[in-house]
Amino acid sequence: MKFIPSIVAYFFEDKTAKNNILALLKFLLVLVGMMVLYTLAFHGLMVMEGQEHTILDGLYWTAVTMSTLGYGDITFHTDLGRMFSVLVLLSGVIFLLVMLPFTFIRFFYAPWLEAHNKARTPRELPKKTTGHVLLSNFDPMIANLVEKLKQYNYPYCILVPDQQRALELHDQGYKIMLGELDDLDTYRKARADKAELVLFNNDDHTNTNAVFTLRELSQSTQVIATAETLESLDILQMAGASQVHQFPVMLGQALARRVLGVSMHANVIGRFGDLLIAETPVMRTPLEGKKIIESRLRETTGVNVVGIWERGSFKIPHPDMRIGSNTVLVLAGSQEQLEKYDEIYGIYNLSFDPVIVLGGGRVGRAAADALAENDIDYRIVEKSSRIVASKEKYILGNAADFHTLKRAGIDKAPSIIITTNNDDLNIYLTIYCRKLRPKMQIISRATRDRSVSKLHQAGADLVMSYASMGANSVINYIKGDNVLMVAEGLDIFREKVTGNLHDKSLEQSNIRMKSGCSVIAIDSSGRGTIINPEPDTRLQDGDELILIGTSEAEKKFLCTFKNGNKP
Repeated sequence: MKFIPSIVAYFFEDKTAKNNILALLKFLLVLVGMMVLYTLAFHGLMVMEGQEHTILDGLYWTAVTMSTLGYGDITFHTDLGRMFSVLVLLSGVIFLLVMLPFTFIRFFYAPWLEAHNKARTPRELPKKTTGHVLLSNFDPMIANLVEKLKQYNYPYCILVPDQQRALELHDQGYKIMLGELDDLDTYRKARADKAELVLFNNDDHTNTNAVFTLRELSQSTQVIATAETLESLDILQMAGASQVHQFPVMLGQALARRVLGVSMHANVIGRFGDLLIAETPVMRTPLEGKKIIESRLRETTGVNVVGIWERGSFKIPHPDMRIGSNTVLVLAGSQEQLEKYDEIYGIYNLSFDPVIVLGGGRVGRAAADALAENDIDYRIVEKSSRIVASKEKYILGNAADFHTLKRAGIDKAPSIIITTNNDDLNIYLTIYCRKLRPKMQIISRATRDRSVSKLHQAGADLVMSYASMGANSVINYIKGDNVLMVAEGLDIFREKVTGNLHDKSLEQSNIRMKSGCSVIAIDSSGRGTIINPEPDTRLQDGDELILIGTSEAEKKFLCTFKNGNKP
């Protein structure tokens, strides 16, 4: 009912809708005129046959004959009358049963349905809207980002140029606004000049036009644009983008940073100021088989074990947890502390065999470039002869073919990175490679979030998704690099000490017990950065906690210690 006024207004204001209504009225007028003419002709023919009927009888007979009901209570007895009946019947079939429904649907029902759909689709945000995030081109990354924006209580709106797509997203519960990305009026109605951030996630040409159009309205709004090619980075920046990201390249680099087994050195995967986060395998080192408390890592090196990976499963460590041959430790410490770790444990299990990269697309090439920067040899398996084109370190062939993998060196490769954008193929290749090399490290890319758990079950040691990588990058920008994705579903994040934590020690706060997050550092204006703080360290006003935990643990921390307020 609430849409009726806007629908009625649509029929009176829209020129096409008014023309449709006039066309429908003309057709109905012709139909009524035809029925009147048939009624008069019926009355004349009945008089010729010697039958007496009223005008109302004539109208009744015309209606039941044209509609093919044909009750038979009034009939003609002459051939002329019967021929007239056939004429009325055929015209009724054509005009009432064929043309009337088509005309009604074409000129009234379809426009009415369109008006109803338009009334349901927002075309403007409220005038008081501010601090919101505008998004475009709904895809798995945007879906992931929307969930994170909800988690941090940031309002958002997705700009959708297509009416049908806008309705689909609206019915799925997403906040959308209908508008063309190259129309300045769209950004006025979306209050883009008051937005916290605008993200353009389309092809390079669309992004350039959209950024350039937005800058006509506001020069101060923060804008992030994605780029498909390296050449577009400069063009998008010249158009006015605050930041330009190549998420496939970033994903390839992140996958390459996770390569283990080339040496046992701690592999730095992120940093928060002086605090470094690293991963390191323990296979064939003195740590294998020991409990964490027995390893005495904190006493001998200063690093703290903040997490443990076991074939894709992340666990919060406790002192009695045993370190297995497939364990990958997540370490937190300073540069000096990690170097001390490398001096003791980085001398074991050196491997100089090339890492295999399956897929020579943008992600695969970015992973290979990152490996090369770290002087790690690699081989790329690619089935497209156009991409390979006699390039060095490329193997032409199907990644699912044993002989192709044999030529790439799968017998001795310490790690394999699966980078195709087809999740079904990635699951297939993960199962196959795990069967060929049970102890080899397998790192895989996922496009859809629902494929992450399947890839872990298939045998991947680590999975990173394009959707999460992009979403986390945007959240990092909004929150000022306060979030770092260690792996799929595992984040390191900053949060200020709130009233219910003030003047408590870490032990008294029970942060790990209540949320599942671990405090790995404290940023204090008066005390500097305290890396791996002791349990009796007291929390002061103005301190910033650096925590590690799964996405669920992070949500629980925000709910428990932030009281649902916007960070």
